[in-house]
Amino acid sequence: MIAETLFKMKKRNQYREIEDFLADESFRLWMKSENDVDGWEEWTLEHPKRAKLVQEARLWLLAMKVPEDNLSQEQVDTALQNTWMKIEQKEQDRKMEQKLIQLWNTTWFRKIAAILVFGLLSVYVYNNYFANNHNDSYYDQIVNNTDEDGLLEQINNSNKPQIITLSDGSSVLLQPKSKLSYPKIFRGNERNVYLSGEAFFEISKNPKKPFFVHANEIVTKVVGTSFRVKAYASQSDVEVLVRTGKVKVNSNKKNHNLSQKEIVLLPNQGLRFTRKDQTFDKITDITKDKSISNSIKSIEQLSFEFTDIPVAQIFKTIEQAYSVEIDFPKQELQKCHLTTSLSDQPLPEKLKIICKSIGNNSSYTMNGNQITILSKGCN
Repeated sequence: MIAETLFKMKKRNQYREIEDFLADESFRLWMKSENDVDGWEEWTLEHPKRAKLVQEARLWLLAMKVPEDNLSQEQVDTALQNTWMKIEQKEQDRKMEQKLIQLWNTTWFRKIAAILVFGLLSVYVYNNYFANNHNDSYYDQIVNNTDEDGLLEQINNSNKPQIITLSDGSSVLLQPKSKLSYPKIFRGNERNVYLSGEAFFEISKNPKKPFFVHANEIVTKVVGTSFRVKAYASQSDVEVLVRTGKVKVNSNKKNHNLSQKEIVLLPNQGLRFTRKDQTFDKITDITKDKSISNSIKSIEQLSFEFTDIPVAQIFKTIEQAYSVEIDFPKQELQKCHLTTSLSDQPLPEKLKIICKSIGNNSSYTMNGNQITILSKGCN
């Protein structure tokens, strides 16, 4: 045994390359299990140069992730080649990085880069500022020319819908990248709001005071209903989609270029106004129009007819429809079930009906998209 070990150690004295170590089964076993049955540690400590070579072989062995099985010389050569290719690639990446740094330090390259950056920045500013300002000019023109004073403006710069409650109890679900101007209090014989973008309206009924939505070149007139208007300033079409009730659409009073007669829309009907040609296209069945049917939101799909449904589930439906969060006493309302119809009702009215049905002086507060229900339980 001793003689065999001495023979192996003598053979190692001829190792000059890392491949010699990697091809040695006992070396691989020592590196893997730290079981030094062949005196590798003693042999390594005899000379510092050996220690350095052994360490390099160990690192290569780890880089190659050599398996437990015995390796042939061909496998060792392949593993070495793969590892060396990785090292060469890293070296090339390092040299390329140095060349880029040297290139950046040259005056002409920095000038070209500055011109490119300025050009890209100019395009961005135009698309996001000047173009938007130009596209919004129609909205601004209508708002500025209205006889109403002290209009409030809600701009949705977030990535989710925002709920707006108007002074008459109507609710508006304003989509991202949209804005709505409206009076703090509706006065006179009309209720007028001004939209740029997309919103879903649920209008409080008042036959003596019709509600008008001015959006680009068209105006939508309602008494009490729910509908969606899509009128982004940068888009070529304006769309109106009716969920409940009846809607009348006409050209904006200030647009004298249009002589289109009033178009009446009923539930599940829509209208598309092409701004370039200034033409109206009535859609009697929205399911046959892919563009409109694919754009239908949750609030337009969910049913608000509830029969013996847990209050918690009703609140969940409202959260999903309006993108709001409802905080309510879960323990107190755990056994509460309601049978009620909330269709064709603005969000505030829905909440009033629920609180009245629950009883026990239940009430709600609303702060933006956060709703809090106060209740001591069901009657």
